[in-house]
Amino acid sequence: MPLYELYTGKNRDDFATLEDLQKNYKLTVPDDFNFAFDCLDRLAAEKPDALALLWISNDNEEKRFTYGDIRKLSLKAANFFKKHGIGKGDMVMLTMSRDWRFWPVLMGLHRMGATAVPASYLLTAKDIVYRMNAASIKMLLTTPRFGVTQAMEEALSQCPTVKKLAVFGGKLPASNLWIDFDKELEAAPETPFKRCTIKSDTMLMAFSSGTSGYPKMVQHDYTYPLGHIPTGCFWQRCIDGGLHLTISDTGWLKSLWGKMYSQWLAGSAVFCYDFDKFSASDILEKIEKYKVTTFCAPPTMYRYMIKENLKKYDFSSLKHCCAAGEALNPEIYKVWFAGTGLKIFEGFGQTETTLSCWTGYPWMQPRLGSMGLPAPGYRMIVCDETGVELGAGVTGEICIRTDDAGGGKPYGLFKGYYRDAEMTSQIWHDGIYHTGDTAYKDEMGFLWYVGRMDDVIKSSGYRIGPFEVESALMEHPAVTECAVTGLPDPERGFVVKATVVLSTGYTPSDALTKELQNHVKKVTAPYKYPRVIEYVDALPKTVNGKIRRVEIRNRDIEKK
Repeated sequence: MPLYELYTGKNRDDFATLEDLQKNYKLTVPDDFNFAFDCLDRLAAEKPDALALLWISNDNEEKRFTYGDIRKLSLKAANFFKKHGIGKGDMVMLTMSRDWRFWPVLMGLHRMGATAVPASYLLTAKDIVYRMNAASIKMLLTTPRFGVTQAMEEALSQCPTVKKLAVFGGKLPASNLWIDFDKELEAAPETPFKRCTIKSDTMLMAFSSGTSGYPKMVQHDYTYPLGHIPTGCFWQRCIDGGLHLTISDTGWLKSLWGKMYSQWLAGSAVFCYDFDKFSASDILEKIEKYKVTTFCAPPTMYRYMIKENLKKYDFSSLKHCCAAGEALNPEIYKVWFAGTGLKIFEGFGQTETTLSCWTGYPWMQPRLGSMGLPAPGYRMIVCDETGVELGAGVTGEICIRTDDAGGGKPYGLFKGYYRDAEMTSQIWHDGIYHTGDTAYKDEMGFLWYVGRMDDVIKSSGYRIGPFEVESALMEHPAVTECAVTGLPDPERGFVVKATVVLSTGYTPSDALTKELQNHVKKVTAPYKYPRVIEYVDALPKTVNGKIRRVEIRNRDIEKK
């Protein structure tokens, strides 16, 4: 049986209806649960030779790892960290891109009770200084690619808590600051560790990908992997003996939605392609060649994949597709379905949560533009500024109930912001966690995303969400990407502005602007059309690809 059944008490196919799933989905979690001991070790004992990870390098080198391999390497990794003074509760930052070593390293840290802190390999020296000091990082393990070692050496004098630096996968830097991880991993013993954690201990800490301000430090405990059972087993529909691909590098918790925990719990191996630069055709070729069975990517990447000739690829192995990370434009869904015959099932969550809203089970079909319904274990409501739940059709903030009446704190919801009790209490109080995202519910309970609270545009008494205007623009062939923001206006308060990246073959013109404006008026309510359109070569984004509308707004204010 799939391993997740040990904790749910049921197979996913045992739930007869959506109501049955929402009412009766429950997790039983031992007080000392630790994924490395209770899941990886069990998988390694029951099927040691089964494929756990298929890894492809940027140069198309292939490596295959069984559950037995990952367990053995995780023991060696844990002993490596122990040798260098890392113990329970110590913070270890991992900037590892999509390298295969991430899997045994993370399992090794879980095994010994140290806190893993994934981070992007695109960080500058300034970024590194902030993160190292804010989290009191004791050790960094990194790739020599992308200039991470140079940035760390620039930052080191300002990072007093950092005691050890380790690098893997290439020639050591010229300085004598770095430990050769590969050499020491090979020589490390496979000495087992005794279980030293309880489920409420901090297992992971991640820096949020906020679009404004310094990143917050999000703490997750040892129940976090089981909070992802709905992610891989229900939403992504990973299958026993299958091969799942989620496109994300390991610097973001989105990678843990699709590269480890729930995929293994479902019995599916993980496919990882360690590319340097995203290429839509390259990804599609890999799906075809390696017979990927389930797939998840952000809408931004689907947006580029649908520009390819989808009909030339063999998608016969591919059974299920998902999207998360930002709202999915209906046009992307339509073109992907026409080209592959596969629907895209949307999911919503944050760094602070696991999958909390979804479309993804046999009784649920995508409703174009909708986020779907609350995921199993989550009680989601839409509230006004005072925390009062709103009725159907009224836009408010998406909130998660954590009080006893709401079923308590769901597995997968974070512990709080590290060293910031004030911030934690601001967004999580009175038994409700406030997500900062806005939506409205329809009569059937489906959520419809509007935008981040700061992104909602108030114009002439109307509240306009950027997503619906962006979706309308995306239906026009001239638009590859766009971001909709509010532009200050003395008469209307704000007017709708669209910042647009044009498709190949189109050039900015007054005629094109008028055409796009008329197109939006036809597709959605006319008052939402962008009165101002600016054409740019690229949109400002966070390091994990989310559009920074706040940067566009700030630039516009400065111009005023």
